[in-house]
Amino acid sequence: MREICCGVCGNEVESGSGRCPFCGSSLEEVLLGQAEPHKIINLKRGMPTVKQALADLEHVLRHARLERRRVLTLIHGYGSSGIGGVIREEVRSQLQYLQYQGKISDIVCGEDFNSRSSQGRNLVRRFPALQRHRDLNRRNPGITLVVL
Repeated sequence: MREICCGVCGNEVESGSGRCPFCGSSLEEVLLGQAEPHKIINLKRGMPTVKQALADLEHVLRHARLERRRVLTLIHGYGSSGIGGVIREEVRSQLQYLQYQGKISDIVCGEDFNSRSSQGRNLVRRFPALQRHRDLNRRNPGITLVVL
């Protein structure tokens, strides 16, 4: 039996199993989701203004939905001042507003993305492929994970 990548959680699944044993998705959903469920996006590339970073965020979210992504890691940086940057604060504020509107499912700040926090544990439980994420347990305030 051949194995395929689950379109929801990213784990390898036997094609004849009917359901993903990790996230419970039906085989039809697994076969439809050809894109990797997780993608890393660098919003700070090119030193954008806050306005440009927010426009890029809108574009990235729209494109990720079309690609059938489930989780995004947004790299927004921490800020050069050492006390947290404006782009970081504005991106997180916009994400909270989108979550309030029901346009995104969940937000996990990088400093909470660890196996000891309830947010981090729940995210890894929902998407086991994130156990291999480079920033898990690093408490990185320069990133935010978004569940679409």
